[in-house]
Amino acid sequence: MEPRRVAITGSHGLIGGALADALRREGRDVVRLVRGEPRADDEQRWDPSGREQERNAAAIEGCDAVVHLAGAGVADRRWTASYKAVIRDSRVLGTAAVAAAIASLTTPPRVFLSGSAIGWYGYTGDRVIDEDSPGGSGFLAAVARDWEAAARPAERAGARTVLLRTGLVVSGAGGAWGRLFPIFRAGVGGPIGGGRQYWSPISLDDHIAAVRFLLDDATGLAGPVNLTGPHPVTNREVARAMGRVLRRPAVFPVPAPLLRVVLGEFAQDVVGSQRVVPRRLLDAGFSFAHPTVEDAVRAAVAARRG
Repeated sequence: MEPRRVAITGSHGLIGGALADALRREGRDVVRLVRGEPRADDEQRWDPSGREQERNAAAIEGCDAVVHLAGAGVADRRWTASYKAVIRDSRVLGTAAVAAAIASLTTPPRVFLSGSAIGWYGYTGDRVIDEDSPGGSGFLAAVARDWEAAARPAERAGARTVLLRTGLVVSGAGGAWGRLFPIFRAGVGGPIGGGRQYWSPISLDDHIAAVRFLLDDATGLAGPVNLTGPHPVTNREVARAMGRVLRRPAVFPVPAPLLRVVLGEFAQDVVGSQRVVPRRLLDAGFSFAHPTVEDAVRAAVAARRG
């Protein structure tokens, strides 16, 4: 059974907006949960702090599924102590608010897809990591651990709960990868740090297709699912793929010390290595339209031209 009425938080972001559009094209009823006053017929106000629980429950009542994607961008600002608190609270409190709303309903949604990130694993070098691998250490790993734990009330209430451990989404329209395109188009892109660290990208189209796949009750999947492409690559390979697709040189390295000056603490996540594979998606029969990083970059370029 595929959910027909789906509520989405973060629906005006890169991934949430694309998901809402895709579900509408399939004829599904989409409810956008927004923090401010609703400005469209498909919007419902919700309170990510969780203080207005009755409002949150009313916003999702009658929905078959909830997809929770809201959260402050980790690369949007320098990591001051105050912004790190924003990053954590926007994820943990928001997830707790949605999970509590689901648990409060007499008939809760059947499916709850809750955002998470491969940061859960910490830095893993060149070891291949899947969903059975242990959690790591560091700020983002600690945030992801609390983030996922906040979803448990929905699971206990009977909603099939999937934790979307998202990798680097390849898109020219926004997100962290969107910042790479202008640099490489200008011909000044290249490997970051030593270039040997593994990145785990996924095309925006494949990410949306994977979320739609997980919404279907027939998959039966619950718990953590890695949303990455099947072939993680080194940052040096990423630079080469960007150069080939954009037909620009990709030989200008960005030294790690310079990154630390510009990005502060977040620089360690840019040069940190995560070789994550989507084992559970592959075992469930999911097929990637853009399995390689070059495929994903070409798809992003084609989407921008379109």
